[in-house]
Amino acid sequence: MSTDTGAGVAPSDDAPQVSPRRERTRERLLDAAFEVFSRVGVQGSSIETICDAAGFTRGAFYSNFASKEELLVALVTRDMRARLASLEGVVEELDVTAVEGSTVRPEVVRTVFAAVMGDPDDQRRFHLVQTEFELMALRDPEIGQRYQAQQEQIRGELLEAMRRVFATLGLRFVIPDREAVDILVATYLFSAQQAFFVRGEDPRATALLEPVVRLLATEA
Repeated sequence: MSTDTGAGVAPSDDAPQVSPRRERTRERLLDAAFEVFSRVGVQGSSIETICDAAGFTRGAFYSNFASKEELLVALVTRDMRARLASLEGVVEELDVTAVEGSTVRPEVVRTVFAAVMGDPDDQRRFHLVQTEFELMALRDPEIGQRYQAQQEQIRGELLEAMRRVFATLGLRFVIPDREAVDILVATYLFSAQQAFFVRGEDPRATALLEPVVRLLATEA
């Protein structure tokens, strides 16, 4: 699974410095949690199971996370930020013109989608974790507040990333940026879900994403 240093809050200049050793501990706990959550579910797992998988004690866990739910938020945030990094990275490496006429080339959409998706099996397992997080948020008001805060934070980071991406590609949205990004995210999630049900590359995964991008984006 791709890693990032996010832990549920955006880094700031005055944030306390995390030692390399503690950072490695956090990453191992997050990696272990991903394996455990994707195998037996968030609610079906325990802190002890996660600690055993990471090779740490409960003390190491609680020195980094206050609860299993806090770890879950950090895990989802880390994955989302890794996808944003992949998005911006692949756009910087594109060697073709993104726009043909006034519309985005389909091959550009497919290339970006594949880069953000990453390993299909890895992303399928993460989708299981993310879906359970959503269900927990719907059932538990306290978790729901954490979920909403995390989603709003990532939404803001995604909006800024998309503005940078569009500037690099020489594109602009034809409707307000925030609404356009919300539509793209919803379409991406639906397209990604379709890809999880097949093995290997499936052209249907971007069948809806491509026309939506063409409708929302045009040459700047």
